[in-house]
Amino acid sequence: MQLVRQVAPLSTQVLLLGETGAGKEVIANAIHVASSRADKPFIKINCGAIPDDLIDSELFGHERGAFTGAFQTTRGRFERAHQGTLFLDEIGELPLRAQIRLLRVLQTREIERVGGSRPITLDVRIIAATSRHLEAMVQTGAFRQDLWFRLNVFPVHIPPLRDRLSDLPDLAAYFIKRKATEMNIHVLPVLTPEAISTLHHHDWPGNVRELENVIERAMILNITQPPGTPLTFPPFYQASPIMPYDAPDQIEVTHSTLDDAIRYQINKALETSHGKVKGPKGAAALLGMNPSTLRNRMKKLNIPFGKKSDLSAASYSAD
Repeated sequence: MQLVRQVAPLSTQVLLLGETGAGKEVIANAIHVASSRADKPFIKINCGAIPDDLIDSELFGHERGAFTGAFQTTRGRFERAHQGTLFLDEIGELPLRAQIRLLRVLQTREIERVGGSRPITLDVRIIAATSRHLEAMVQTGAFRQDLWFRLNVFPVHIPPLRDRLSDLPDLAAYFIKRKATEMNIHVLPVLTPEAISTLHHHDWPGNVRELENVIERAMILNITQPPGTPLTFPPFYQASPIMPYDAPDQIEVTHSTLDDAIRYQINKALETSHGKVKGPKGAAALLGMNPSTLRNRMKKLNIPFGKKSDLSAASYSAD
């Protein structure tokens, strides 16, 4: 963030490096907002999401009649970002032909629309981002060295979430507030120290984007609970102790229907948890489910628990 504060007031090109989901777009937006261009356009484009035959039109625009279907003159992303900032996300996905044209634009600060002949001078700040190793791509010829030098004026490495776990509480609280607004939830769910501890024990391969999805999923499951009920998080992507993924020969395939298979899994989880439904070692946690959701599923499948069950080994507690 110190680097962001230093470079933001300038018009220097910035290259953001980091894993997918680490927050490169958020940092790019922060640079734009803190710059003198804050009141001008912030235009984003994912370079890996554009078909090869449309790259020129998307980036530089086209004149009317330039190709079949071009019924009117259209400005490209560069032109729309004039006097503002253009964020080129996943720059490493650009094909080599497009890299050549992009390099020329960065050198001359001029574009030509597809089908046009008049150069258009632009004032655009470029922020590029990639999750790929561009230096290695240069060595293999997949990325142009001259474009790499042109983009790599001010590199900023964004560390993955697993290397900045101290940010977890603030990030989680931010996503809770944002998702509450989106879901029209007026009383924010509580984020307990136990919940934070659960988040800390995950390695977050999907980074900040994964955290956002986890928070949203937990809040959806929390909607049916009384207002202010603490959020709970199931274990993250762990092989089930009931049905190990690496031991398919141990799985008993004896179920004639989907309900039979679900009933079998729930019963095995209850056996492992000694009948406990809720809690860190309860059946709900083993199955990656909200306890209320599991109880409802048990009712539907006529699996006894609580007062409805007897005191035998087959009886299960709702707690």
